[in-house]
Amino acid sequence: MQKININEISSKEVIPGFHGIFVHAENMTTAYWDIVAGSLMPEHAHIQEQIMNLIEGEFELELEGKILKLYSGAVVVIPSNARHSGKAITHCKIIDVFHPVREDYKF
Repeated sequence: MQKININEISSKEVIPGFHGIFVHAENMTTAYWDIVAGSLMPEHAHIQEQIMNLIEGEFELELEGKILKLYSGAVVVIPSNARHSGKAITHCKIIDVFHPVREDYKF
């Protein structure tokens, strides 16, 4: 068992406007995002399954060519290798859970 306080972890700006705090377990990663309004996540895909939880704000997600307008409380399951991108319409707080671990988020 490991107890972690995310308020004691420094955030990293992964791409412009996307500031993340990352917690890694043996088989999964949780990312706590603080996203500046207007910031763009370029189109990409990854092996990990992803569950995106929009905690605060408005976010536009393009998933496999379909545009989803998301508001606080929205949860989206993004399959492995699915092409996706997004834009923070307003300031956003998002929690993403990835399986397996996002090795590229280990800084």
